[in-house]
Amino acid sequence: MKISIGSDHAGFEQKQQLVEYLKEQGHEVIDRGPDTDERVDYPDYAVKVAMDVSFKRADYGVLVCGTGIGMSIFANKIVRVRAANVTIPEFAELSRAHNDANVVCLSGRFIDIETNKKIVDIFLSTEFEGGRHAQRLAKLLPIERTGA
Repeated sequence: MKISIGSDHAGFEQKQQLVEYLKEQGHEVIDRGPDTDERVDYPDYAVKVAMDVSFKRADYGVLVCGTGIGMSIFANKIVRVRAANVTIPEFAELSRAHNDANVVCLSGRFIDIETNKKIVDIFLSTEFEGGRHAQRLAKLLPIERTGA
């Protein structure tokens, strides 16, 4: 599986650990930065990862900032991206099974790395259930096309 990953300065340390973890799991990883823990603006990295997912250069995206909130807001502005801010493993499963999320946004300040690894594992291994959930997601397509 090909995973695009990015962070801001607050998520940098965990991003680095997740890059290595994902590679150990056999995934191909596109690291969109940053390359240091110097202060950066999280939208710059959220957009890079979201564009990779939107244009199918990656199967899924992983974003890490202080809370995951800012990253999810920006990633969700990109067409075909469904970014979920996930803080517990159960939400990772539901975001995939019910919402077909394709980008997971993590907190590097409030969630420990072991929990975030578990979140990523569940996110990447859970299939979309379809059915009634697909009907609901279909309502998003006209909004994505027109912006209203």
